Amino acid sequence: MDTIYALATAQGKAGVAVIRISGPQAEAAGIALCGSLPEPRRHAVRNVRTVHGEFLDKALILRFPEGASFTGEEVVELHLHGSVAVVSAVLRELSGIPGLRLAEPGEFTRRALENGCLDLAQVEGLADLIEAETEAQRVQALRSLSGDLGKAVEGWRSQLIRAAALLEAVIDFADEEVPEDVGPEVVEITTKISVSLRKELAGFDAAERIRTGFEVAIIGAPNVGKSTLLNALSGRDAAITSEIAGTTRDVIEVRMDLGGLPVTLLDTAGLRETDDFVEGLGIERAMERAGTADLRVLLFEGTPPKEAVLSSGDISIVAKADKNGDGVSGLTGQGVDNLVKQITSTLLTRSQGAGLATRDRHRVAIRNSLDAIAKASALIDMGSIQYDIAAEELRFAIRQLEALIGRIDVENLLDEIFSSFCLGK
Repeated sequence: MDTIYALATAQGKAGVAVIRISGPQAEAAGIALCGSLPEPRRHAVRNVRTVHGEFLDKALILRFPEGASFTGEEVVELHLHGSVAVVSAVLRELSGIPGLRLAEPGEFTRRALENGCLDLAQVEGLADLIEAETEAQRVQALRSLSGDLGKAVEGWRSQLIRAAALLEAVIDFADEEVPEDVGPEVVEITTKISVSLRKELAGFDAAERIRTGFEVAIIGAPNVGKSTLLNALSGRDAAITSEIAGTTRDVIEVRMDLGGLPVTLLDTAGLRETDDFVEGLGIERAMERAGTADLRVLLFEGTPPKEAVLSSGDISIVAKADKNGDGVSGLTGQGVDNLVKQITSTLLTRSQGAGLATRDRHRVAIRNSLDAIAKASALIDMGSIQYDIAAEELRFAIRQLEALIGRIDVENLLDEIFSSFCLGK
């Protein structure tokens, strides 16, 4: 396998820049630049020089032996001063060492996967951690990176293997002293696993929303104060406000952090009947986005517009409290804090049941496994004559769970997953 290198920290000027080298020639490359390396898992300060002895920088050097590094390979890290010129010079020197090449995006992490240091769910957790913007996303990503989903999958998998083995024992050793009535034990195992898988599926929507973000749509009639409220919530003039009805014709989005949750606020076109073609398109789009949002906040004066369709848990509040006395006013800020608390409380309640599965491929794998287990249970009820087919259904369920953590059938996913990583990861 090639020895790869790359800048592991962000591009540009910084206090410290880390260049990572991984592969069978990592130590040789480190010695070529630094003269000598510290003992494994120890650090030392070394002068970094070209092969011709030209001084490049004074750096902190870390060395990790094979089997005890992030990638599972020999790794040397050069902690340099974060000068663009220093980094460029060291990378240029590494490029001239035979057997070394610049890493591709995500290649360090891909090697960690291939060497068994991470499973695929942990790789996705690392990607999510890098992208995390809020506290809830950070906590969720760390759960994935820590291997919580992989541990759960391993538990389900081991139990399914036992269930399939019991059925196959009856098939393979029918003439020997093997108890034939294994059906009840197998059903007990599959029932227990099915309960766990259903619980995981039930928590998928909340987990996915924490990862990708909740959407909250502000809806109401024209000139009811939606855009003014959006500006007040975001703390900036994100939307144009005007006394002219129909000013907002497209959906305006503002990303926020509410209680550690990622939330996108949507300012939508005023809901009313209109003959204006463009405004009509805006209203149609507003109703469509509001319908798919996780939460709707209806602002109204007097009677709510008949076009507004609310769901259980949505928020209705009187607008323009600066004129009406009660409710909320984006103009003066009256009631805004209470509205934020109400929105945050509602979304936090919905996120409490979040499971470990955070991506659609997780959901599909769990659903397929659950369906196969259900088929196996139905076949077991028919008697031992169907045990061979039931065992095959259980094996299919096992393969679905193995694919979830990257043990099998995931090569077509890897390029897409690792393309989102930065070069030095």
